[in-house]
Amino acid sequence: MYKRLIHLFAIKGYGLFVICVLMVGTGISITLPYLALYCTEELGMSAGAFGVFTAVSSLSGVVANSFIGKYSDRKQDRKLIIIIATVSSAVGYASYLLFDNYLILLIIVSFFSGLGAAVMPQIYAYAQESATESNSDDKTFAMSTLRTLVSLGFLVGPLVGTMILGAVGYKGLFLGTSAIFLIIATLVLVFLPKKRAVQKKRADTAGSPSVTRRQIWFPSIAFILLFAVNAINGIVTPLFIVNELHGTHTDVGLVVSICAGLEIPIMFALGALGRKLSNHTLMINACFIAVIYNIVLSLSTDSWQIIAAQLLQAVFVAIAMGNGLSYFTELLPNSPGLSSTIYYNGSIIGRLVGNLGGGIIAQFAGIREVYWVCLAVVSVSFFILWSIRPQKDIEAAA
Repeated sequence: MYKRLIHLFAIKGYGLFVICVLMVGTGISITLPYLALYCTEELGMSAGAFGVFTAVSSLSGVVANSFIGKYSDRKQDRKLIIIIATVSSAVGYASYLLFDNYLILLIIVSFFSGLGAAVMPQIYAYAQESATESNSDDKTFAMSTLRTLVSLGFLVGPLVGTMILGAVGYKGLFLGTSAIFLIIATLVLVFLPKKRAVQKKRADTAGSPSVTRRQIWFPSIAFILLFAVNAINGIVTPLFIVNELHGTHTDVGLVVSICAGLEIPIMFALGALGRKLSNHTLMINACFIAVIYNIVLSLSTDSWQIIAAQLLQAVFVAIAMGNGLSYFTELLPNSPGLSSTIYYNGSIIGRLVGNLGGGIIAQFAGIREVYWVCLAVVSVSFFILWSIRPQKDIEAAA
């Protein structure tokens, strides 16, 4: 494993990608836990207004990502795109301190955060192209390792955010996040070579004979559903532990910490298995694991059962988040910008659907019943992915 990690740095620019991805994950997670508090307590937004604010800004990221991802593969300079996206993110976070009018803030943040949403997809696209140019035979491991660093950043970021908030308040929190994105832009400007994306074959795009729209849209729908289930779990499980199982807040903390702590080593391990198992096979297994997990939670009677089940949840998240990107890059190997954009748009839409749907289901059907709904949703994803298995996976199973 150690030697494989070292060999990844033979990929041109991989060390810079590692630094940038880790900083992006850390920068986002510094502010994320406190954004709702700031908007409601400092800016006076209601919970409903903040929900609309979050939904609009998220959808703006999907729209901008779709446009940038589509055209970034057509001989566009990815270095310039990454710089513009990181600077836009910095401006977006600083805007929270400059504007207190709801409508103005919504427009400005939606615009700049929408452009900034292209940061991660374009970094991944550049990394994939670099791996191809470097003739790396471990591209799946390289991409899953980068995705793991995002999770590591999300572990570190909230702790850093707490320290900054306690020391200098919200002003330091948002300016610190902006500074992180400006540092990333500077690193990319100075150290990343200018390179235009070149599509080698038009045959690998949607609508071509080799990759049909069905092979793109169906897994995209499956991924959106899986991300939605993960988002629902994040919202409902703490409520389920405290209100239904009469557990403690310590139990909630253990559930979150154990799952997050297990995700990273599992992502590394699964990335190392990329040569032995196809990403499609891993995704089908992730659905099966999620089915078992939701059955366990729907039947649980004590919080320790949910704590123990976090091993299943960690494996599911590690596959869906860590290998999901590799799934689409394998599907569209000559369109790295488009493939990474499909993955990230799916994650954004899935989280949005999950955040809205989880609360509605819990309110009108009950908290425990949410897991039965999640079970049905995961089953749909399972059958979608099963129906579009690549021929080589079918032959291997036979």
